[in-house]
Amino acid sequence: MAEREHGGARADGPRTPGATAEVRAALLRLRRASGLPVAFGGLLVDPTRLRIGELSGAATGSLAGLSVTTGNGLGGKALALSRPVTVTDYPASRTISHEYDGAVTAEGLRAVLAVPVIVGRQVRGVLYGALRRPVPLGDRTLHAAMGAARELERTLAVRDEAQRLLAEGRAGAAGAFAGGTAGVAGGASGAPDGVRAPGGMPGGPGGMGAVAVPGASRAPGAPALAAGDPGDRGTRGGAMPGAAWERVREAHARLRALAPRVADPELREEVLAVCERLAEAGSAEPWAERHQAPGGPGLAPRELDVLACVAAGATNADAAQRLGVRPETVKAYLRSAMRRLGAHSRLEAVVAARRAGLLP
Repeated sequence: MAEREHGGARADGPRTPGATAEVRAALLRLRRASGLPVAFGGLLVDPTRLRIGELSGAATGSLAGLSVTTGNGLGGKALALSRPVTVTDYPASRTISHEYDGAVTAEGLRAVLAVPVIVGRQVRGVLYGALRRPVPLGDRTLHAAMGAARELERTLAVRDEAQRLLAEGRAGAAGAFAGGTAGVAGGASGAPDGVRAPGGMPGGPGGMGAVAVPGASRAPGAPALAAGDPGDRGTRGGAMPGAAWERVREAHARLRALAPRVADPELREEVLAVCERLAEAGSAEPWAERHQAPGGPGLAPRELDVLACVAAGATNADAAQRLGVRPETVKAYLRSAMRRLGAHSRLEAVVAARRAGLLP
């Protein structure tokens, strides 16, 4: 008898919690692109086991919660081979094992395809498409299903990156607040020269410690963002070394750039909340109070995204690549942000944004 799971399964393998919406969207894309009336699938709950968690176009619930083991059935074969597989008539096929015939027959499925979802060379799940009659599934249908799987792979890769950056951002925010507490306890917040980073350069949250962006170059003629802005005195993170603030700012910039690409609304809100906390770490006032203040320099989300990239040392071309827009669009957002902040250069805009508590 086929093993079935209800609710979330406990596992130590490559799970992807909260990705239900992404799988559901992928199944809808598969049906639209391929013309197949039924689609179902799910993600791995451990390295050798898949759980069918989403159904689209199904007439029964016979497949819901089905646990598919690597090597077993059509999906298990796709898991084992890491490539798409098809059968013209599932119950009669001699190329697969038949542990799951009861569930498949109850749904009335005959021609079925299974496409693995692979992220970073690791199979993370399987998408299925099916017909209720035994006919060959052509290349066009298979390619459409593979396209839906590739889109899900990109979405899961973004989710993975968001989770990684969230962990870095939370650690950075915790370090910033802890550093600020240490600074106040040690009397550092009132020191005339602020807290100094290695090399004697002030690197507090309101300062302008430069951040090296991997693979990025600084805009021609643009000065390195110098540390030591007066805004670094008396802030929450005043005791953090400059190198630590560089990591905080880099995490903030990458999280802001990634947020619009996160499909899951809850995860996207979590990413933006950590961004706010990172910015709050560099200000003496909470985020909400700063943004409710009359006459405050409010910026549109994309303007803040561009400024975060610029603050991390990115050129317009680097920022455009990160944000998925054209360099001309970056220039337009940057000009708009400079105008709102009353700044006449990129450097002044970043300084003003940090003093306003909009950037860490």
